[in-house]
Amino acid sequence: MKKFLSCLLLVVSLLAIILSTTLLDDDKKYVIDISGEEVNAKDLWVEEKLSNMSVEEKIGQMLMVLDYSKEVDEELLDKLNTIKPGGFILFAENFESYEQTKKLIEDIKSTSDIPMFISIDQEGGRVQRLKELSDAEVTIIPPMYNLGLTNDVDLAYEVGQVVGEELRVFDINMNFAPVLDIYSNPENTVIGNRSFGTTSSLVSNMALSFAKGQESTGIISVYKHFPGHGDTLEDSHNTLPIITKTKEELMELELIPFIDAIENDADVIMVGHLAVPEITNDNTPASLSKEIVTGLLKEELGFDGLVITDALNMGALTKNYTEEEIYVNAINAGVDILLMADFDTETVEIIKENIKNGTIKMEEIDDSVKKILELKYDKLFIPNNYTKEYLGSTSHQEIISKIN
Repeated sequence: MKKFLSCLLLVVSLLAIILSTTLLDDDKKYVIDISGEEVNAKDLWVEEKLSNMSVEEKIGQMLMVLDYSKEVDEELLDKLNTIKPGGFILFAENFESYEQTKKLIEDIKSTSDIPMFISIDQEGGRVQRLKELSDAEVTIIPPMYNLGLTNDVDLAYEVGQVVGEELRVFDINMNFAPVLDIYSNPENTVIGNRSFGTTSSLVSNMALSFAKGQESTGIISVYKHFPGHGDTLEDSHNTLPIITKTKEELMELELIPFIDAIENDADVIMVGHLAVPEITNDNTPASLSKEIVTGLLKEELGFDGLVITDALNMGALTKNYTEEEIYVNAINAGVDILLMADFDTETVEIIKENIKNGTIKMEEIDDSVKKILELKYDKLFIPNNYTKEYLGSTSHQEIISKIN
C-alpha cells in the first residue's frame, strides 16, 4: 500500500509540473498550477531546471567556452555534450562564410536543452569579428572614440541597433560591449580608441545609449572592464596592470560609468584582470578579489546582475596563478561566469573537487546558476526575425556615415 501511495504521489507531482508549464496566461508571467493558484512562470522554470541539474551541469552553466572550429565536428560535439557549457564565445577563427557561421551557431545551440549564451566581441574599430566573413558585406563599425566625438546620444543608440541587428542575423545574443573604460591616459594603447572618450560623463552617456540600442534588438550588453582599464599602461593579455588609485579616486572618475550602468539595470558586468592594491592591500587581480567583486561591485555599488571575468587565459592570470587557483578564487570572489576557462572535463573536475572538499561552497554555485537561468529566461526566448538583408544594409551604412 505504501508503495502504491508513493507511485500515486509521483504521478500527481508529474501531472502538476506538466499542467503548470503548459497552462500559461496571455502575458506569460504566471502559470496556473494544479491547485488553481498562480505561480510565477520564471520562478517555476528556473527551479525546475536547477533542481534537475547535476553538480557537473551546474558548473557547466558557469562556463563560457571557446573553440576555434568552423564546424561542430565529432570532437567539438563530444565536448559540448559532455561539459554542457552555459555559453560559447565566437572569435575571428570561427567565421568563414555566412552559411557556415549560421550552421556552426545552430549546431552549437542544438546540443543544449537550456538556451546558451552565444557571445562575441563586436565593439567596433579594431575589435569586431563579423568582418572576417568572406561572402557577406557586413557593416564596418568605426572606433567608439570616433562615435564619442559626435557627442550624439541618439546616434549612439542607432549605432548600437546596427551592431545588434547584424549580430542577431546569426542568432548571437550577447556582446562584450560597450567599453566603459575612460581614455584618461593618452599613453594607454590597450584601450585607446576603444573608449568613447576622455570624460566620465561622455563615456556614460554614449556607452549607455549604445547599449540600449543593441539591447532593443535582443542582445545582452556586457559592460567592461570593471573597475576601469583606462588609466593603465600594461596590457592584461600579457601582464598584470596595477592601478595605484584609492577607492575614493576611482569613485570620482573610473567607476562613474559603471555606477550609471548599474542604475540603468545593467544585466552583465565584466571584471578585468587589474590589481587595485589600495582596495585589496595586495596585487590580487580584481577578477579574483572578493573585496572588489563582492565588496565593491555587489555590496557597495549595488550590482545584482551577472559578473563575468575577462578571459581566463590572459597572462595577467596565467603567469601568476595555477588553473585551480584561478577557478577557486574567481568563484569565491563572487564571479558567476568564467570566460574562456579551459574547455575540457578537467575544468569541471577541478571545481567539483573543490566543492567536495569545502573550498567552494555549493550555495555559491547554486546562486550563480540561478541568476544565469533567470537572465536566460528573460532574454533568450525573444523571437528573432533578423535576416541576411540586415547585413551591410543601406540604412545601416547611412547611420555609420554620420560618424565620419
